[in-house]
Amino acid sequence: MTRIDVWLWSVRAYKSRSLATDAVKGGHIRLNGDPVKPSHDVKPGDVVTIRTPGWDRVLKVVDPISKRVGAKLAVEAYEDLSVPRPAYLSAPLARRDRGAGRPTKKDRRQIDRLRGRDSHY
Repeated sequence: MTRIDVWLWSVRAYKSRSLATDAVKGGHIRLNGDPVKPSHDVKPGDVVTIRTPGWDRVLKVVDPISKRVGAKLAVEAYEDLSVPRPAYLSAPLARRDRGAGRPTKKDRRQIDRLRGRDSHY
């Protein structure tokens, strides 16, 4: 058996094991719909839900690996049941050049339009 925090790190859902442990402790991870502790074991057939702002990632455990593997092998350890990532989460960020000062009203309105927010309601 493999701990859930180790499995999340092994399949590259998180960059480090400590980040995966913190996510489980913070209640962002659910196993079969229930909150769990980092030491809870995963087995084939379990459904792991990872809550992120604006989107839930749902993974079904196929292989409870305990070692971090390459990306090609990690994809084979789970089945992705989540809906596609919403487009607004992948939208480009409005960035200003360093030292450009505060944005003007015109710049702010352009940034709002880029983000999909209309300044006039």
